[in-house]
Amino acid sequence: MIELKNVNKTFRVAKRQAGMSQALRALFHKEYTEIHALQNVSFTINDGEMVGYIGPNGAGKSSTIKIMSGILTPDSGECIINGRTPWRERTAHVKEIGVVFGQRSQLWWDVPVIDSFELIKDIYKVESSQYQKTLSQLTELLSLDEIVKTPARQLSLGQRMRCEIAASLLHNPKILFLDEPTIGLDAVSKIAVRDFIKTINREYKTTVILTTHDMQDIEALTERILLIGKGRILLDGALSELKMRNSTHKTLTVVYMGEKLPVNEKMKIIKDVGGHAQIVIDTTSLTVSQAISLISSQREIKDVSVAGESVDEMVVSLYREFEI
Repeated sequence: MIELKNVNKTFRVAKRQAGMSQALRALFHKEYTEIHALQNVSFTINDGEMVGYIGPNGAGKSSTIKIMSGILTPDSGECIINGRTPWRERTAHVKEIGVVFGQRSQLWWDVPVIDSFELIKDIYKVESSQYQKTLSQLTELLSLDEIVKTPARQLSLGQRMRCEIAASLLHNPKILFLDEPTIGLDAVSKIAVRDFIKTINREYKTTVILTTHDMQDIEALTERILLIGKGRILLDGALSELKMRNSTHKTLTVVYMGEKLPVNEKMKIIKDVGGHAQIVIDTTSLTVSQAISLISSQREIKDVSVAGESVDEMVVSLYREFEI
């Protein structure tokens, strides 16, 4: 179990204006500003959960992950993971966690990936039999047969990310922290990574904390989201609840015969060109079936489709609601 209570973290950052004179002045008199990265952050994540940790850039996501990984020490508050405080019992803690930072690598650049795997095995003191079993499973699930024989610098981004995920799982961690694991990946690689994450969660009950700006990752993998903004937890709930909360507006795409649709106060026509119209309705005042009936009474409908807000649009709405 992961439990954070009132965690705070502030960074002191040096700042100066541009120019040589300002650079010389900064040698003798530095000016600092304080950035409150985390403010009273509290949440609990149960074993086997997959949680999406979302928020805009600078919201505090990576700082939280680094505290939970034992890399950073908070100014105040408690962080207990599987009965341990990460930064105080770091050696024991790291044996039970795996971390993937999308923009950083744990693979040695100029040697074949399998050599990096062997070194990680020795660092974590994984038994040879267990290592071979885990490596075989990871190689099959992530299609790494030929890739592991290649130096990391010669891999594509998608190939390297699959190897990064494998490297973080060689010691069979109970918890996996994923910070932008699909950044820059093509569609095929993204699907492969998502399928793999779902597999390890289902088969090994691995707890997964996912931070990403790709809302398709969130929708595909998680059932619960934590929204952080300006260092504070603003929302903690099920993704399905978020969808219900934002499901009052529907977009109808209608293909019809005849002249343009007449204006109706209950329907907002966004586009109406050449018999193709996009209409937004508020289902609290007009149901989808009522809207279709109303349009069909005025024009002959050839085709119609209905769509709700995408997860991206829902999250943007949350950002606006909380002014982050």
